[in-house]
Amino acid sequence: MDFSVIIVGAGPAGMGCALALQRAGVANLLVLEAETVGASFRRWPEQMRMITPSFHGNPFFQTDLNAITPDTSPAEFSQKEHLSGREYADYLQAVAFHFKLNLRENERVLQISPESKGYSVTTDKAGYRAEIVIWAGGEFSHPKTGAFQGAEHCAHSSVFRTWNDYQGDDALIIGGYESGIDAACHLVQLGKRALVLSSGEPWIADHADPSEVLSPFTRERLLHTMQNYSGQLNLRGNATVVSVDHLSGRYIVKTAEGEVFDSKHRPIAATGFQSALTPIKDLFAWEGSTPQFTDEDESTLHPGLYYTGPSLIHQGSKFCFIYKFRARFGVIARSVARRLDYPEPDLENDRNRGFLVDDLECCTNCECAVESKPEPVEAKA
Repeated sequence: MDFSVIIVGAGPAGMGCALALQRAGVANLLVLEAETVGASFRRWPEQMRMITPSFHGNPFFQTDLNAITPDTSPAEFSQKEHLSGREYADYLQAVAFHFKLNLRENERVLQISPESKGYSVTTDKAGYRAEIVIWAGGEFSHPKTGAFQGAEHCAHSSVFRTWNDYQGDDALIIGGYESGIDAACHLVQLGKRALVLSSGEPWIADHADPSEVLSPFTRERLLHTMQNYSGQLNLRGNATVVSVDHLSGRYIVKTAEGEVFDSKHRPIAATGFQSALTPIKDLFAWEGSTPQFTDEDESTLHPGLYYTGPSLIHQGSKFCFIYKFRARFGVIARSVARRLDYPEPDLENDRNRGFLVDDLECCTNCECAVESKPEPVEAKA
């Protein structure tokens, strides 16, 4: 079966890119999804919320930060500012239905092979050919599970469907960024005591790029937890975990700084995720752990193979938030339309709405006119 374009993944990146192609007039498009639309969001812990706020400002050219099209809004759809994973997945499903995307769910891509003209795409149900392939796999299904010796003794934060399932009165959490602090706050509010070990001190860090520090939403929740659950949350910065052992029914955690901690309960590894490109890493060039892209988000090794999603990096800047990587949907759509010899697409509305940002200096120079002064968080309670 031949298609002009195959997109792998029906999360916000894959769906948003498909709709940008639709606006560019590109036809004969197929979206393949291993599970269901937005499946990764449905696996979030039920207490987790999106850290970027949603607000329906679309009519005033201030598109909802979490929207995947210029004319939809998760805030308007759910009537909430910070959606749960399930609520956001419902939004994605509604978008797919409304725009009548050619979508095949529960069909897992097993292999992508470059050919003389295009690519062959093999799934667990069929084989396809496409002139263009866009990889839109996310990161949530690729947790970092080998960050230190003995990491197998830990439970990665992504395996919990609800923090109510955590057994025990004490929790030792390895990792002090978004997922670690999120877990700690919810566990403390459930009556647990939590110790967070972090290689840095993100709760006091200040950086112009919001990808490098705790979001205001998370910082606000952390302050609330520290102020209202005194003594239940302990933050230990500059504590780089190097090993975890399971001895005599206890978990022994050692840091590079020479400290030793022990826990009766299995530690929680909030150690983040591998690149979304992991399943097809050989089709992209890498500099160390950083994938390389053209200025149109294409593989530098294989023309016609694009990437869209949270692992996109340009000029050392991460495009890990939805509002960041969606800024490139129009760039990919324009590039694909040209490659397939379509008439030059009119994507001026995409540009005006922030869905076609091709000035990378705008995205990678995040200096602001007024420096922030974050409210300090006491490390120990």
